[in-house]
Amino acid sequence: MNNIHLILNVNEVVTLKVHGRVSLFVGWITLFLIGIDLFVVSPLMPFISEAYVTSPAMTGWMITVFAITYAIFAPFFGWLSDKHGRGAYITFGLVLFVVSNVLTAFAPTFFWLIVSRILVGLSVASIAPLLYAIIGDVAPANRTGTWLSILASGHLTALWAGAPIGIMLEHFLGWRSVFVALALMGAILAVINHKTWKNNSKSHSTRNLLGENLLRIFGSVSVTTTWAISMYALYVYLGAALYSENSFSSLEVATAITFYGIGAVIGSLTGGQLTDRFGQKKISKLTLISLALILVCLGIFFTSSIWIYFYLFLWALIGYAGFTSYTARLAGEYPDERGTVMAWNTTALYVGITLGSMLGGYVISNWGYTLLPYVCSIAAILSFVLSCQQVRRG
Repeated sequence: MNNIHLILNVNEVVTLKVHGRVSLFVGWITLFLIGIDLFVVSPLMPFISEAYVTSPAMTGWMITVFAITYAIFAPFFGWLSDKHGRGAYITFGLVLFVVSNVLTAFAPTFFWLIVSRILVGLSVASIAPLLYAIIGDVAPANRTGTWLSILASGHLTALWAGAPIGIMLEHFLGWRSVFVALALMGAILAVINHKTWKNNSKSHSTRNLLGENLLRIFGSVSVTTTWAISMYALYVYLGAALYSENSFSSLEVATAITFYGIGAVIGSLTGGQLTDRFGQKKISKLTLISLALILVCLGIFFTSSIWIYFYLFLWALIGYAGFTSYTARLAGEYPDERGTVMAWNTTALYVGITLGSMLGGYVISNWGYTLLPYVCSIAAILSFVLSCQQVRRG
């Protein structure tokens, strides 16, 4: 009898491990898809502008309305997922993703094109942060950082893969085919996600996330906002800075950004593993203070054509290792409000990107590009100081 129970227990463990890995893969490919949707718009803008006879500045609103909608609604879906479960909202988001991308492909006017991107922002708001939360729910206790880092690599992979995929499809089938393909993949993933998360529809959280609880969440995610400023105040203008200060050609700029992209993916993956091995707080703090030092070095060697590739790689490596580590820390420190916190964390990320781009524009307008790495270093120090705060229950 004991042997029978032992066999049954072993089978249960194996089944849980297989299901967990399948869940992680489903989350990865889903984040990759919605990442493609986000990063593919930029290279397609000239063709979209020509189709609707609009200026590039007007076409840029496709990205702006997406970001605003996402930032506003992500916390709402996170809160709902903590109260009612996550699976149903992820499926809802993917169904809306399909509908909105079909509308993007066949929008009769530019107005409806903008409406379609608002709907895409709404759909992604109910997918991305909830995937981080649900993977945090199902990950083994000693592997949370690694699992979240693998999940995040899906989005980062889309960062460098999105543009080539979109351009290739546009070349052979036209820009509208890109969004049709996204809709088809979204429909398949809606079915797969529904089957994957149907047993994760119940939430055990009954906490009231108002008042003092929400204030401490704001304090925690402020680390992400300042981190994003330290990364994006320079990254948004990186191509222009390399062209202006280093006289880089288009090929050299592309090579430099490729080094950055490779560093981001490796940093995300290794950051999760280091977090699980040495602890969330220790690694998150270490990477943030290291980020400040790397940015100072980047400023010193920015005009060095040889060293710039190395320091761009190292900047992304340390920076995204820190982001992954701190995300794992948030997931661990807020187990009952994980959906809400992951949602507010992504909103904080978008706020930081926006503030970073504004700050970077102000700096280069008044003092030029060479001061940017040092300004980003100050933001990284502030992020480190904020990360030292202790989470206290409301």
